[in-house]
Amino acid sequence: MLIYGFQSVLSWVQLALGIYSAVMLIDAAVRRDDAYRAADKQNKAMWLIFLGAATALLFLLPLLSFLPIIGMIAVIVYTVDVRPALRTVAGGGGRGPRRGSSSDGPYGPYNGGR
Repeated sequence: MLIYGFQSVLSWVQLALGIYSAVMLIDAAVRRDDAYRAADKQNKAMWLIFLGAATALLFLLPLLSFLPIIGMIAVIVYTVDVRPALRTVAGGGGRGPRRGSSSDGPYGPYNGGR
């Protein structure tokens, strides 16, 4: 009984990871190709291959086998390294307009006349 419960939880985790890797694949597909070069990362085609293979492996093989774990490492690298660099290059680093400090003036921060 306990083994079936563990397998059920593990299958839900695998489904969630597969959906997340598919979302990262879509995110990589909609980014511009020149943004990858400007961020000094590998090219777009390579990341699409890595993320596509990771997504396929997560949906086809059991989670505790070797290949889906390697695929998840590729998804994690894209998420924590490549995606923020692409967002910085593309200018989409934050939500809405950037706001500075409350003491910022039109030409920079106001320092009280010092």
